[in-house]
Amino acid sequence: MKKYINKYVYTTLIIVVVAVSSCTTNDLDPTLNQQKEEKEAFQKVSDLESLLKGGYNRMSAAGYYGRDYLVTDEVRTPNVFSNGNSGRFTTQAAFEQLPSGIYIWDNAYGVIAVANAIIGVDATNLEGSQEQASHIQGQAYLMRAIAHFDLLKTYGQQYVGGDLGVPYIKEFKGSDDIPARESVSSNVEDIMSDLQTAFDLMDAGSFDSGLISSKEFMSEFTAKAFESRVAIQFGMWEVARDAAKMVIDSGEYSIIDGVDYVGSFDQDGTNNSIFEIAQSSTDYPGSDRIDFIYRGATYGDIEVLPLVEDLYQGDDVRADILGYEGEQLRNMGKFPNIPANIIIIRYEEVILNYAEALFELGDTAEAINWLNEVPEHRNADLYSSVTKENILLERRKEFIFEGLYYWDLLRNGMDIEKVSPLQNISETIPYGDYRLAYPIPLDELDANSNMEPNPGYGT
Repeated sequence: MKKYINKYVYTTLIIVVVAVSSCTTNDLDPTLNQQKEEKEAFQKVSDLESLLKGGYNRMSAAGYYGRDYLVTDEVRTPNVFSNGNSGRFTTQAAFEQLPSGIYIWDNAYGVIAVANAIIGVDATNLEGSQEQASHIQGQAYLMRAIAHFDLLKTYGQQYVGGDLGVPYIKEFKGSDDIPARESVSSNVEDIMSDLQTAFDLMDAGSFDSGLISSKEFMSEFTAKAFESRVAIQFGMWEVARDAAKMVIDSGEYSIIDGVDYVGSFDQDGTNNSIFEIAQSSTDYPGSDRIDFIYRGATYGDIEVLPLVEDLYQGDDVRADILGYEGEQLRNMGKFPNIPANIIIIRYEEVILNYAEALFELGDTAEAINWLNEVPEHRNADLYSSVTKENILLERRKEFIFEGLYYWDLLRNGMDIEKVSPLQNISETIPYGDYRLAYPIPLDELDANSNMEPNPGYGT
């Protein structure tokens, strides 16, 4: 029997030259008798590009960045709760996840399999631009890093007192059918290595050379933006500072002004977008759309806790993201009109990553200037001092509904507080509680004798 992770490795798409308009998640799982040998499958650089688009398509799935990953990370914070209108996200909001669930495990390892297929090709033998081939393989390394980072945050034991991470898969057809979990530190080292390789392969002026056609494709600065995110998560402050500064110094991005803030979430390719997931009119996820879960009578499971209104003072334009449907306080402004693209990382995060890194490194004079860059563009009150509390508050206000606050709480060793009777948790969940790490899927445990479960979950 195939091992569960390798289900995604061995059955991932090898047939290439897939039309973008017909590329779906199902295209990435052909039967084995449909597959070609790798040496026969890739003849042109355009073949690699077709497979890369399949990887992006996997990232956009409703079970990953298209909805579930972002909403699950948000519903586990004191920002929102699940009302159970359609029965969705109550389990996640109550921290009652079970090993029988899959969550992002399959989609993330599917992305990794696609990335590894691209990375494993000797591009020098392909017909076409070698610069383009390098840029494509750089994006594949970045995909691999992002997917492993998401898996590590979700399933790793770093916030529950353990040291086990996830299997870091580096080959498309590897010899290890039963990969074991590696350490958290090993995972982080591999993620950072992949991010640097991604940058190096794409470091050919991709904006100037026309290799970047839209924000739906990653660039060398996407790699540095994600490097700052990873470094912030694991307290690597010098790395975070330097990576963020490279993005800032690129001059390719700018903070959205207050007057344009709300409308920016309904537009593709805005100046503050560093990378966004395509949600086209032909393949958006129908009833699984992220906007359906945040509002409306169809689903509308995610409501905003009333205390959130108190976060915003005066003329802060971010308050305009909120709105009421009847008596229900909602996220009305973010993800407003799918198939508008979903921004995964934006320039404002890089700015606040930079401010936090400067603060942690003791440069408070510069840190306060960069911290105030964001509220200054939101018509909000500026901070008179830079503190960890102010940094986290500004991040909470700026990135609400985008799934970042949960990880801010955990990386700072903070509890998931019970602050309202509306929340799905019955009491505060203390930092270190086993439920802060998702259970390894039961299918994986059954198929892989080397896979160790996370503590606390019955199987």
